[in-house]
Amino acid sequence: MKTTHLLLFLLLAATVRAQTPISIGFTDTVYSRILKEPRSIWVHVPDSDGRGVFAPQRYPVLYLLDGDAHFASVVGIIQQMSSVNGNSVFPKMIVVGIPNTDRTRDLTPTHIVNDPPMMGTAFSRTTGGGENFLSFIEKELMPHIDSLYPTEPYRVLVGHSFGGLLVMQCLTQHTKLFNAYVAIDPSMWYDRERFLESTKKALTEKRYDGVSLYLGYANTMEPGMGLRQAQDDTTAETRHIRSIINLEKFLKRTKGSGLRYESRYYAYDDHGSVPLITEYDGLRFIFDYYQLKLSRKEMQDSTMALIDKMEKHYRLVSKRFGYTVKPPENTVNTLGYQALGAGQIEKAERFFKWNVESYPQSANVYDSYGDYFVAKGDTANAIVQFKKALAVRETPETRQKLEALLGKK
Repeated sequence: MKTTHLLLFLLLAATVRAQTPISIGFTDTVYSRILKEPRSIWVHVPDSDGRGVFAPQRYPVLYLLDGDAHFASVVGIIQQMSSVNGNSVFPKMIVVGIPNTDRTRDLTPTHIVNDPPMMGTAFSRTTGGGENFLSFIEKELMPHIDSLYPTEPYRVLVGHSFGGLLVMQCLTQHTKLFNAYVAIDPSMWYDRERFLESTKKALTEKRYDGVSLYLGYANTMEPGMGLRQAQDDTTAETRHIRSIINLEKFLKRTKGSGLRYESRYYAYDDHGSVPLITEYDGLRFIFDYYQLKLSRKEMQDSTMALIDKMEKHYRLVSKRFGYTVKPPENTVNTLGYQALGAGQIEKAERFFKWNVESYPQSANVYDSYGDYFVAKGDTANAIVQFKKALAVRETPETRQKLEALLGKK
């Protein structure tokens, strides 16, 4: 695999020499025999060292249409809500951004000659490649990503406008390809609403158990017009929003398909600004069960009730994901040190031991377990843990701890 860094630049001062690159991912390339062209891919992997070395952990994957437009914002949202300030509202996720070559070809479900005034003949010329593009994602892109990056088998598809159209096509025609879908202001007006009608038909004929859909749409009406007026309007100016309202109403009426669904109208956003807030709200909806909320009283409780609650929570999360989900290493590590500092020795050991069992390829879990044995006065076992940590990764701090203990023997 040949990769290059995908960089954002932070201007630290007004002078050119003060510019420092910040890496948020990699560029990769997949040659598609289905599309008959090379495709550039942008990939963000959590906890990467920036040189293609990944942490000993696996992550769910978010596939992002129009990746060249939305990659930085989606990566930022996920980093903020999964890591920054101790957040664990979202899981850490790999983000695969798919930049465009022929957007109209790849993101539309059927070929049309024209659809005035929405699409003229020239604009419509290459339409209808959506099924081919989904085949590329399923048969070429996903195997490529799974073979090179630390993925888990949980996938989310996010798309805006024509990308939202493809999201709905995938949901209804390839339902289980993804676990969750976010359709942002989708172009349901496409092909004189024929695709909208086929979508509604598929939503009544299929089962969607275990699948989530979030639909967000913008205020694309003329100033002063309200939703009720738009629904009754017959002009071309409201076709876009009318088609989405039509879909939304149908989804709310349709019961028994098993689809987990939520939608929201963003009155203060237009078609261009609505992706950011919809991405955030969509992921909050999809992962509304993920965060473990703990009270101060629970954190300070000297019994094992907190650990029992955490174990139960992650069993439920694992059931939703379809594979074993472990609590974040840093969270468990912090709780272990808090218990140790409070003199709750047995509780601290449960936390540190849990982390060792969950992340056996992490040097830090052995280093922390070693600190536990030092606090307990068990030098022999502390030495064992520090040696294990150094066997995984050499660090000056752990080496110093080990040499201090060996010097006492």
